[in-house]
Amino acid sequence: MMLFSVSRAFLRGAQRADVHRCRDVHRWVAPTLREFRRRREKMGPEAVMPRSSHSDWNYSAEIFAFGRRLQESFDPNVLQQAFTHQSFIDQETRKQAAVGIEQPVLGVNDNRELIAQGERLIVDYVEAFLLTALPRLPRQFVSSVREALTSEPQLAHVSSHLGTKDIIMAAEFPIGEALLASTLKAIVAALHRSSGDERCFLFVRDFICGQLNQRDLYEYLNIADPLRTLQEYCKERGMAEPEPRLIGNVGRNTLLAAYNVGIYSDRKLLGTGYGEDQLIAIQEAASDCLRQLFGTEIHMKPVDFRLTLKDCALNVSQQRTSGKVSSRQ
Repeated sequence: MMLFSVSRAFLRGAQRADVHRCRDVHRWVAPTLREFRRRREKMGPEAVMPRSSHSDWNYSAEIFAFGRRLQESFDPNVLQQAFTHQSFIDQETRKQAAVGIEQPVLGVNDNRELIAQGERLIVDYVEAFLLTALPRLPRQFVSSVREALTSEPQLAHVSSHLGTKDIIMAAEFPIGEALLASTLKAIVAALHRSSGDERCFLFVRDFICGQLNQRDLYEYLNIADPLRTLQEYCKERGMAEPEPRLIGNVGRNTLLAAYNVGIYSDRKLLGTGYGEDQLIAIQEAASDCLRQLFGTEIHMKPVDFRLTLKDCALNVSQQRTSGKVSSRQ
């Protein structure tokens, strides 16, 4: 019993010592942080330095880790070429020439060929995926969605979040959107050469087409005049002329007026819309009709991101046959 009492007293003493020690630590933490902040503000902002300037930089390890993060099997030489831009080779050649090396040998090629091939692959795969996943969407609007997904800012966004910024070998720093986007194209081509069509398609599907997840597809269509577009759509498919009709209204001649308009074709209701005046309500109703006809309703079934290359192969072959998309190398 006495031993138990001694142990308890010892623990209480240890706890009080820890409390005093923590108080001593807390007493100097705040002044130290304030001094650090004052000195940092006095020196001004630090210059942005590339990751390769750090002492622990290992480019071979970075290249290997990039492929493992993505769970892809890349040829190391091809992947290194995908990250090497012409500006880096020109810069290194000038550096070696400045120290007297007449014929510099770098042992690496630039990625211009991979960029061109990767751009064709991305366009091909994205359009085939959209044609399969959105079968009711007209071809011209499929092209609008594809252009949005393959635009330079969108590809740069994907490339940046894949961690390419620190591995890119280029004279430019900080790395801009153009370099990020072109590097992603080169990576797609490198994967195609290393692992083939199937893995390359899945990569494009997951990282580029995957940007459609939980997005309103109608935003990508860029329809300036929904009613005119609806009239053209109905005319091309032999449908009756769409006819707007006022279904109901409340608060007429007040600041809170609301009109409900429905659009009919051959006595069938295609869609409805609301607005503060009849013109706005008609355009909203036309937009609702296009959503219904194109299969891009707000409550639409989610896009199927489980599609494989086999599912989209027919659309790929149709594109190549029609000549609308250049065949891949």
